[in-house]
Amino acid sequence: MGLVIYCNGAFVSEEEAKVSVFDHGFLYGDGIFEGIRAYHGRVFKLEEHLKRLYESAQSIQMNIGISKNEMQEIVLESLRRNDLKDAYIRLVVSRGKGDLGLDPIKCPKAAIFCIAAQIKIFEQSMYERGLEVKTVAIRRNNLDSLSPRIKSLNYLNNILAKIEANQAGVVEGIMLNQDGYVAEGTSDNIFIYREGVLRTPPLSAGILQGITRDSVLRLASELGIEAVEELFTRHDLYTADECFLTGTAAELIPVIKVDGREIGAGTPGEIYRKLLVAFRALTQVNGPEIYSA
Repeated sequence: MGLVIYCNGAFVSEEEAKVSVFDHGFLYGDGIFEGIRAYHGRVFKLEEHLKRLYESAQSIQMNIGISKNEMQEIVLESLRRNDLKDAYIRLVVSRGKGDLGLDPIKCPKAAIFCIAAQIKIFEQSMYERGLEVKTVAIRRNNLDSLSPRIKSLNYLNNILAKIEANQAGVVEGIMLNQDGYVAEGTSDNIFIYREGVLRTPPLSAGILQGITRDSVLRLASELGIEAVEELFTRHDLYTADECFLTGTAAELIPVIKVDGREIGAGTPGEIYRKLLVAFRALTQVNGPEIYSA
């Protein structure tokens, strides 16, 4: 039996969930999305995800057409219709149907889709032994051209970086910004632990403001781990004691080798392990319940 998908005001089978060929999300990547996780019958950080979704819409001057409360209910009901307690949710809002021109004025109503399913971007063994990654030649989008803080449907920048990583024989690539500083992975934020301080690039580096990233920064503070948002270079990455990536789909995953350089002891580090335990505990208590009494 297939999935039940929310599609423009109705819950339908995945076979019936259709997008117009004139939808500007399809034609031009004109739209936004959120990847969200449900754990143990709760939707983790749903409020924060919806806040980011609506901020992205505001930034690209797109009227979603429904309230955050209505959108929350769409997410919860999508999970209920598929009888899911642990899931990955893809919430998509495109500019909607228009004509073959790119003018968004020709799109009178946004299109909304919600898919509740599963995702696995890394094998379980990689969480236990760590990843080997590579810095790629493809640079992160320039802030003046398209802010990476807008979680848009146009991911070609990330996809080209992923292709380069694949061709190098690794599962993930690390992107630099236009000034040569470390920015983020193709679909995740990056942290290093160096000289007793946990470091992650600031938003001004041209990165997505990751929900998991922000959670890790708060958890570090609660655990008494000094954490800062600051620019760092590949040298800092190569000489770090620990490195790990964070993202909704990836969660927290350790990196043990970058560009052939072993990171720290070449195994997942103590700081990573502490934060992973704290993060997993947080997922059990944070977010609205799917099946409330």
